[in-house]
Amino acid sequence: MNAPRIPAEMKAVVTTGHGGLDKLDYRTVPVPAPAADEVLVKVAACGLNNTDIWTREGRYGTEEDPAAIAGPGRTPANFPQIQGADVVGTIVAVGSGVAATRIGERVIVDNTIYGEDETGTGYVGSIGGTHPGGYAEYCAVPAVSAFAVRTSLSDAELATFPCAYSTAEHMLSRACLAAGETVLVTGASGGVGSALIQLAQARGAKAVGVARASKLDWVRKLGPIAVIDSDAPDFAEAVRRAIGRPSLDVVADVVGGRHMRALLGLLRPLGRYVTAGAIADPMVSLDLRTIYLKHLELAGISLGRPEDFRALLGYIEAGKVKPLLHKTFPLAEIRRAQTEFMQKNFTGKLVVLP
Repeated sequence: MNAPRIPAEMKAVVTTGHGGLDKLDYRTVPVPAPAADEVLVKVAACGLNNTDIWTREGRYGTEEDPAAIAGPGRTPANFPQIQGADVVGTIVAVGSGVAATRIGERVIVDNTIYGEDETGTGYVGSIGGTHPGGYAEYCAVPAVSAFAVRTSLSDAELATFPCAYSTAEHMLSRACLAAGETVLVTGASGGVGSALIQLAQARGAKAVGVARASKLDWVRKLGPIAVIDSDAPDFAEAVRRAIGRPSLDVVADVVGGRHMRALLGLLRPLGRYVTAGAIADPMVSLDLRTIYLKHLELAGISLGRPEDFRALLGYIEAGKVKPLLHKTFPLAEIRRAQTEFMQKNFTGKLVVLP
């Protein structure tokens, strides 16, 4: 295939530093040239994620001060930076070490960049984090991170998957969720939460969704065996009544906050708890006796692994997961998109279109 003409400049959203929406600057920048092991993707769609907001605001804290704002924090932020992790598009150029036959491929991008061992702990960077991301018309990414995808889904629909679903798949793998087991999912109306419900069902497990009352009807459409109001007066008892049994096999938590003790208390002996976020509050209260007397396993993950992304790609192409696209925005309206994202009055995923 003949390589398409690539312009010298493109439009992009550049995050200029830690702060508010004024730190998002829609401007003209040079089109990146792919390195030897990279491909250049013409971006068709890019999903929004919590990490976009938290990195911009400097809200990851430090080991010494969890409430610290800005500073180096727990994630690197090299400003100015083009954010955007959920990249979908078409390969339009390749680096010297990549086969030219890849030009023209429709791809979905794994945003995590790994070391040689390809494990979660081998993480060395991320698209939209340490490397320029998809809030732009073009994006250079490692060739091994750009996966050809065969599906009738739209670009915007595909962009609802990468970060949230690969993270969710890693959570369930880390928790060893098996067919027939019951997993409780907090934040079930959000990106990772709704992914957890779908991926648990794809494994043959039973999911219980927790969300605010205003979003429970939407969560029910995902097919969990029960839904729980996160503000139920006696949360633990509400869960037990809904599932008709005293305990759970697994808790997949992306919320944190006030329900932490109840969540651990709901687990059966040898139960497993896994977290990948703390939307409500990262500072929690728990009773260590619950952990050691019940022989519980607690695990934390922050990103997916290569095997998680490959599994996700299989689910997408087999139609075992469905996109939950709420709304799209032109890239030029990134401030309006992030404003709506931060208000959390939606279900599903927000996507920007260059």
